[in-house]
Amino acid sequence: MHSGTSALLHYLDTLLSEYGYGVIGVVVMFESMGLPLPAESLLITAALYAATTHRLNIYGVATAGVTGAIMGDNFGYLIGKALGFHLLLRHGRKVGLTPQRLLLGRYVFRQHGGIVVFFGRFIAILRVFVALMAGANHMHWRSFLIFNAMGGLCWAGGYSLITYYLGHEALRLSGPAAWIVIPIGVAVIVGMLVFLKKNEKRLTKEALEAAENDPALVHGMEAELKQ
Repeated sequence: MHSGTSALLHYLDTLLSEYGYGVIGVVVMFESMGLPLPAESLLITAALYAATTHRLNIYGVATAGVTGAIMGDNFGYLIGKALGFHLLLRHGRKVGLTPQRLLLGRYVFRQHGGIVVFFGRFIAILRVFVALMAGANHMHWRSFLIFNAMGGLCWAGGYSLITYYLGHEALRLSGPAAWIVIPIGVAVIVGMLVFLKKNEKRLTKEALEAAENDPALVHGMEAELKQ
């Protein structure tokens, strides 16, 4: 176990020290295009790496993350717009995009398009698919670009800088203080995951109810939703 952890840390050290900014930008970009990659974890890891080793500049980490996020979302938007909603419906299950989530995406985009693009950055389920959904739902590109840029800046830049400065503070914690902070952090993360999961179910139920008055909302999805 110890050797495996040491090997992983050595690999991360080599990866970030040699290809740091490029790896961050590429992984964030591909996740934003719709691939299920651990971009958020990588941003946090890179920021902590910068805080503890100083081999990366935190502003470089943040810039790489923001650039990758904005570029990836724009590519994802173009893919969603070009290939269309039906392709997402046909192959979405392979990456967790079920018909229920597609319906939820249609419903939410009709209600709050720009807000979804911005806040979708901070929700793991939405972050991977929000650009594809925006393109497939033909959201106006200029509006998408503005909210996408603001979301990418706050998400990638915010996570990087906050983690970096918290990392400096965490290095000062020792003994009982660390045992207090760690459980609180875990509890907050678990609470957020539970909250988001419950809201996903609630919003999906609202979308199904709205579809009763707006058949266009589920047009082409009827058979899949019954499965």
